[in-house]
Amino acid sequence: MNVIDAATAPHQKLAEALSDDLTAVDAMIRARMASENAPRIPEVTAHLVGAGGKRVRPMLVLASANLCGYSGPYHIHLATTVEFIHTATLLHDDVVDESAERRGRPTANLLWDNSSSVLVGDYLFARAFQMMVEPGSLRVLDILSNAAATIAEGEVLQLTVAANLATDEATYLRVIRGKTAALFQAACESGAALADASEDQISALRDYGDALGIAFQMVDDLLDYSGTEAMGKSLGDDFRERKMSLPVIRAVAAANADERAFWERTIGKGKQANGDLDRALEIMRRHGVLDATRDTALEWAGVAKAALAPLRDDPLREMLSDLAGFVVARIS
Repeated sequence: MNVIDAATAPHQKLAEALSDDLTAVDAMIRARMASENAPRIPEVTAHLVGAGGKRVRPMLVLASANLCGYSGPYHIHLATTVEFIHTATLLHDDVVDESAERRGRPTANLLWDNSSSVLVGDYLFARAFQMMVEPGSLRVLDILSNAAATIAEGEVLQLTVAANLATDEATYLRVIRGKTAALFQAACESGAALADASEDQISALRDYGDALGIAFQMVDDLLDYSGTEAMGKSLGDDFRERKMSLPVIRAVAAANADERAFWERTIGKGKQANGDLDRALEIMRRHGVLDATRDTALEWAGVAKAALAPLRDDPLREMLSDLAGFVVARIS
């Protein structure tokens, strides 16, 4: 394991510890996104894969497999599979959300077109399924294929509750568990299952991934109302798209009659005007929903850290624990 600067951020420490494996993953990504018959596929994929993502999900596969003593080659395949699933969902999301920018760069659907984004996303899903069978583990296949279905369910649920002011926190949790946490959970669980880990170890990593994914998405939703361009967030996108994220749900629940009318106009009916985002932020701050959302994300990060307790004492375990804290610390 490499010598790591103590000041380095947790995801960077993890990347350094897994550097050889991540190099192999990057090589497999380039090889498996190739297409002799449709050159647009690697063009579109390279645009998004090369946009500076942190590779958190592949690192969760690699760390889980290594932590459970895996010594074979197929954790590289699974890490690549997870990254392809993630990339496919991003391509589809940008079409659904009509996004123009991701990670500070124009989206694929803006540079090419919606059809290319959807079809290349479909190709990556197909490639992911080809790779997830290569280890020859039915359990791993079951974990990852179920995750792919769950992600789609979460996205559809989010679509159906958008602009619905009756959406409650339980529904929101189902949405983010599906669209985000499912892949974090599957990344951790599949790495452990590949290593033929004990049921206690598999369960621990599954629970860690679930809680980490929930905290991650809550923070992402919070950053939409409190983030900066430097964080890769465009302030107010979720507001403009009328998404029922946790800050909005809590602000609606605490609203007086005048505030309720504001939310019905801007979110329920989509009639937004200049200054509405500023008023939304003022209402949220008045009711303390941004701080409350951060506190809830911190609670889930704590759940993630606690889930690691059954695993052996190892630097990778400590890095995973630190990663859970870092997910929320970025909004401190």
